[in-house]
Amino acid sequence: MWELVKAGGWLMTPIVLCSILALVIIIERSHTLQFNKVAPNRLREQLITRLRENGDIGRTQLMNVKEKTALGDILATGLLYRQYGLESMTMHMQNRASVQVHQLEKNINMLGTIGAIAPLLGLLGTVLGIISSFLAITDGAMQDPTMLAAGVSQALITTAAGMIVAIPALVAYRYFQRRIIDINAQFETQAGLMVQELYDYQLLENTHIPNTSKQVTHAAVDASIRDQHSIDGFDLDKTATATL
Repeated sequence: MWELVKAGGWLMTPIVLCSILALVIIIERSHTLQFNKVAPNRLREQLITRLRENGDIGRTQLMNVKEKTALGDILATGLLYRQYGLESMTMHMQNRASVQVHQLEKNINMLGTIGAIAPLLGLLGTVLGIISSFLAITDGAMQDPTMLAAGVSQALITTAAGMIVAIPALVAYRYFQRRIIDINAQFETQAGLMVQELYDYQLLENTHIPNTSKQVTHAAVDASIRDQHSIDGFDLDKTATATL
């Protein structure tokens, strides 16, 4: 292996460094972007159950939930601001979701950059190897084929090395991008379900009557007033008839 690296020339050094960096990022992101660590199952159900049983969840308990997982951070933030109404709770959960997605995307772009530049480094090595071969021909390489073989081997080795580094890096980059999209969708789903359950179990504080309900109430009052006027008018007509 070392002989191949040495035969590839000085361009093999950045290619090897890119391969090491890509391997480290792939291992680290594979460990971090696990669903059971980012969005554990039944976390929302546990919070809602505890809230229904106790009526409230202590701030200390919510802070512990925030620190453990990304989904816990989002849901616990919403419960911390539940007392200020639905709009405030939703806004704070959206802010925390943006922060968590940004943290999940850490080093992903670096992986895509490695996948893009590794073939270019291999191509550069190919060009330099061919140039070296042509220079060897002008120096009398036709009498000594080993001088021509050195440039050709450099061109082939750097090209192959660049492809070997780029292909896994690009595959991992696309995979992690899709994984983050799925996790973000899970965040939105769990947050929406928690808000719906807070409504269903009447656990939201400072819940105002929707505008449609107010309109229906005012319409009912107006109808009642009209009915009362009709009754009063009918009584007046009867009284006048009796008098006549």
